[in-house]
Amino acid sequence: MDASADLVLEAADEATTKTIGATLASLLRAGDVIGLTGDLGAGKTRLVQGAAAALEVEDPVVSPTFMLVREYDGRVPVHHLDAYRLSGPAELEDLGLDEVLPADAVAFVEWADRVAGALPASWLELAFHTRPDEVRDIRVRAHGAAWAERLPELRSTLEPFRARSRQGRRHL
Repeated sequence: MDASADLVLEAADEATTKTIGATLASLLRAGDVIGLTGDLGAGKTRLVQGAAAALEVEDPVVSPTFMLVREYDGRVPVHHLDAYRLSGPAELEDLGLDEVLPADAVAFVEWADRVAGALPASWLELAFHTRPDEVRDIRVRAHGAAWAERLPELRSTLEPFRARSRQGRRHL
């Protein structure tokens, strides 16, 4: 999906961010990697909390900043990584990609832009931006063929959260 075809979502509050995560979870399957990028404090962990709850994770989901990786049991296992303190892709690879991005789990990678070179060929990016009015714009971008094939379902599923322009039209 090229930048001109990005899907832009809007989250006015934490509850909406969690709901977007839960809605996205309905599309996720083992082996999926979701990269979260953007502004500090914009809701990356909140989105993971919503997705994890929808994937039937019962444990509280907290930021993995000091642990680097947190693993949760659910209908599909969830791995939640924080690459903020990593120096680059090589450091993620040193952790063992099969361990942190296993084929039998859904992996959420916060600060994915820091380690993008170590991510699989196909992954989904959600870029968070906090507007001056404190509303979050979340730009969804598919990387690779596998996510490109899933775009119609992704667009349809996330339609209720699409951002409206000032003229009332929806962004792509």
